[in-house]
Amino acid sequence: MTTMQNPMEHTGAAISSLVPQHTGFDTAATRAEPYMRVQWTDPVTGAVGYLVVHTLRAGLATGGTRMRAGCTMTEVEDLARGMANKTATFDLPIGGAKGGVDFDPKDPRAVEVLERFCEAMRPWIDAHWVTAEDLGVPQHLIDEVFARLGLGQSYHAAISRAADPAATMERVHAGLNAVVPGDMLLGDVIGGYGVAHACIAAAVSWGQAPVDTTVAIQGIGTMGGGAAWYLHEAGMKVVAVADAAGTLYQPDGLDIPALLDLRDAYGEVDRARLPEGVQQLPRNAVMAANVDILVPAAISYAITPDNTYDVAARVVVEAANAATTPEAEAMLAARNIPVLPDFVANAGAVVWAWWLLLGEVDDDPDTSFDRLRTVMHTKVSQLLARWTDEGITPRQTGHEFAAAHANDNKGKVVIP
Repeated sequence: MTTMQNPMEHTGAAISSLVPQHTGFDTAATRAEPYMRVQWTDPVTGAVGYLVVHTLRAGLATGGTRMRAGCTMTEVEDLARGMANKTATFDLPIGGAKGGVDFDPKDPRAVEVLERFCEAMRPWIDAHWVTAEDLGVPQHLIDEVFARLGLGQSYHAAISRAADPAATMERVHAGLNAVVPGDMLLGDVIGGYGVAHACIAAAVSWGQAPVDTTVAIQGIGTMGGGAAWYLHEAGMKVVAVADAAGTLYQPDGLDIPALLDLRDAYGEVDRARLPEGVQQLPRNAVMAANVDILVPAAISYAITPDNTYDVAARVVVEAANAATTPEAEAMLAARNIPVLPDFVANAGAVVWAWWLLLGEVDDDPDTSFDRLRTVMHTKVSQLLARWTDEGITPRQTGHEFAAAHANDNKGKVVIP
């Protein structure tokens, strides 16, 4: 089995010694113990799967399921912790969890492995764990697996608690499949929309117009692609994007709609049909792009001490979960480059999903977009104001947001 050393392990002392003057960095969050860990081994392939429930509130926890070769228990723990921070920061009445399977999602056996993992996790999936898409597992696939298992849809644990499960399922289905401009589905783009507005809010905090702002994005799958689309729509220049095959660069701004049309099912762009003027660079070149905003939207631990000095952006906006290691984030802070943490910047998808489950939004995209835009701009402006005025990192402020709501809503979750 392929394994990966988790860069988040044993970094607390390194952070403290590296930037002792930067008192806003919170290392305590990296030491919190989860509520529960489960490890599973596939009897057919030997693939190992993990479920970590970091917090359980009202008997529920939420968080996606990922699949990639090299996924580890420690990685899933980090991601579950991030989900717990998301739900608390945005005052959602549930806890945080994450699932992960150490297996190549491109392997022809991947769907069967995912199905067996979900069957093994059925006691949690049936009553406590609301899951969704993540790296290597698109939403349509996990919904297909749930349907095969007789569980309907990946939000099953919440829908089954509703006063009228059939009506709730209909509302969820309508919301996820609402068509938005660009002939896209609301459920596919809402997370990227939130990331885009985290970026726009950062520019606004500097007093900089979107049209004068440049962006580089690592990863243009569901989250990165959605962010790229809405940044392009807002007038920002997305000058660099990266996929598994390399970085695509155009200093005057890439034709984002054209590139997104050239993606395959894995978020990789067909190089044979690139628009004229697009330069092809090495995959890691995106990190060093001379831009205002860097958006890591592909993998966890993308920014490490090994590449942090390549970063030339004014701010890093985490669209991928756990995109920056703690040590790298401290090094960026020492260079006056703030990181907008994943549990704020990319929380749009889970926040919206729970608004939908709770009946607070429906299949009208404008209502969802307006609410998420307002909330994201408010959060980001608060994070960056404290960074500018007091030198408190956005992550520390975010942890304070989460702590303020950590003990709220411990009663029954009411799903209409």
